[in-house]
Amino acid sequence: MKVLLLTGLGALFFSYYWDDNFDPAGLQGARVLLTGASAGIGEELAYLYARLGAHLVLTAHTEALLQKVNFLSYVQLTSLALPSLTDSKGSLVVVSSLLGHVPTSFSSPYSAAKFALDGFFGSLRRELDVQDVNVAITMCVLGLRDRASTAEGVRGVTRAKAAPGPKAALAVIRGGATRAPGVFYPWRFHLLCLLRGWLPHPRAWFIRQELNVTAAEAA
Repeated sequence: MKVLLLTGLGALFFSYYWDDNFDPAGLQGARVLLTGASAGIGEELAYLYARLGAHLVLTAHTEALLQKVNFLSYVQLTSLALPSLTDSKGSLVVVSSLLGHVPTSFSSPYSAAKFALDGFFGSLRRELDVQDVNVAITMCVLGLRDRASTAEGVRGVTRAKAAPGPKAALAVIRGGATRAPGVFYPWRFHLLCLLRGWLPHPRAWFIRQELNVTAAEAA
């Protein structure tokens, strides 16, 4: 049974990542509205889109302000852009996090905001589908990026390693260009999201393996 399960999962991942019709030339002249472009994954996306010849409109906030208005800004910008996206059969690329699918310790506010994003855009995708509106929504599930503020925020708490920013940005662009429903970077995050459905309440011992805390400290 375990062999069959592992074989099935392997076939699923192979088919998911092998089916890739990404053509960088297709982004030449594309119109891209990019939020949060001053740092992190947003900055990396701006550089890559520019190199690929896209026409960019960039917006940015300070990081402290962005944490407060994150979810509401996504909703407001989507509502304003949706009529234009409907006319042009465009696409929405939403940069989220593994913490929007798999809750973890010491990240309640951030995780709540990311879960809200998944709920909002998941519902919106269904609404667009039933109305035959040709607007693609790509949800990007990313890990930690290798930037100083990110590393400092989790220093001493988690053992998770940061993912290279340029590679994560390229995965986001590839997913958006091919109108993929989801992007997982690193790829193993897809498996973690699936496991969360099978194991919704992992034991505390298992969770602590990713954290630099002992049972006494956690208590």
